[in-house]
Amino acid sequence: MDFAQIFAIVVFLVAMVLIVSEKVHRTIVAIVGAVLLQIFHVLDFETAVHHVDWNTLGVLLGMMLFVAVVKESGLFEFLAIKTAQIAKGNPWKIMMLFMILTAVLSAFLDNVTTVLLIGPMTLTICELLDEDPIPFFVMEILASNIGGTATLIGDPPNIMIGSKANLGFADFIIYDGPVVLIIMAVLVVIAYLMYGRKMKVSMEKRALVMELEPNMERAGMMKLSVAMLLAVVVAFMLHGTLGLESSIIALAAGGFALLLMPVDIHKALHNVEWTTLIFFGGLFIIVGGMVETGTIEALGNGLVSVTGGNVFLTMLILVFASAVISAFLDNIPFVATMIPILMGMSGQMGGDIAPLWWALSLGACLGGNGSMIGASANVVLSDISTKHGYPISFMRFTKIGFPIMLVTVAIAAVYLIVLYQFNLF
Repeated sequence: MDFAQIFAIVVFLVAMVLIVSEKVHRTIVAIVGAVLLQIFHVLDFETAVHHVDWNTLGVLLGMMLFVAVVKESGLFEFLAIKTAQIAKGNPWKIMMLFMILTAVLSAFLDNVTTVLLIGPMTLTICELLDEDPIPFFVMEILASNIGGTATLIGDPPNIMIGSKANLGFADFIIYDGPVVLIIMAVLVVIAYLMYGRKMKVSMEKRALVMELEPNMERAGMMKLSVAMLLAVVVAFMLHGTLGLESSIIALAAGGFALLLMPVDIHKALHNVEWTTLIFFGGLFIIVGGMVETGTIEALGNGLVSVTGGNVFLTMLILVFASAVISAFLDNIPFVATMIPILMGMSGQMGGDIAPLWWALSLGACLGGNGSMIGASANVVLSDISTKHGYPISFMRFTKIGFPIMLVTVAIAAVYLIVLYQFNLF
């Protein structure tokens, strides 16, 4: 190995260790890593920029702006209150419906945004019912990562995979959607066995939930938000037919939302997770250093040699390996690393590697439930819980999340085997 390859590997490994340890903010790690690769001439500026996936960044920016505007309409607060009232204040039914609502919203919005919206309302309702909110939060985290697996825009790994593998919104619905429905049904059963049978609340406390009134001061804006949300979903589904990149649709959603709704643009821009976007940009460059020095190609060759180029065996190894690794290493850098490996394997395996893309998607997204640091939504909702006096320790979450993650990945593996055997890819 020459200096450039060794240096690129060292930068990548040190960056991963620092990201996992959380001793240095991951965005700072990504910036410094990307800059070091250029200072030491592993990459020049033009090559570094070339490795940034601008389509992924565009989707994230557009949807962050769109959600920031829609949030001001009160739509999400309305949904949470009405969901609790449909359950008539029954804590188990509230947990079940909040899980379903979280999964559905996470499929069409990013899951971090979803838990930011659902978390405070869950806390309010649990306090009214005098229920421990931690079981609600844990199940909402799991539902968020599962629901986000179903669509192109539900989880950042899917955005990245869709962009590089040329997979559209409809592709994710068709291939990931059915197994997500099965997994969500299993999760609801597990939640009932773990918590639902023990929940009992007095009629007086249920009445307090039934008396909650959502803020309807911006009813017109709320109706427009619903219409725009439906239009955005349809546009994502048809983006291939329309000849538009998913990033253009997302940016159009954010732009038109700002144009049509009375929201301060400075406030909306303030709600964009700029640190996340910058992190992505730096990470793409760090992985680009691995690509340019041939390290990614070598890893791909190694995986092919282990599996003998067998797509079926590679698919099974990939779905489980992706899940376990993503449980303890943020799935974003993992997927960013795996994408060029799979692209390089396409020619070596001499056939269609579509099963591998779906194995990576299901493994990485579902694997996020394996530990507290497996996905960004986990950290965000646990922070909300801790700030309000209900700390969720790493081990407490992992003891619940990791076994459930293994169950869901096993279901996904069986699903992939069925698709493969019937040549449905």
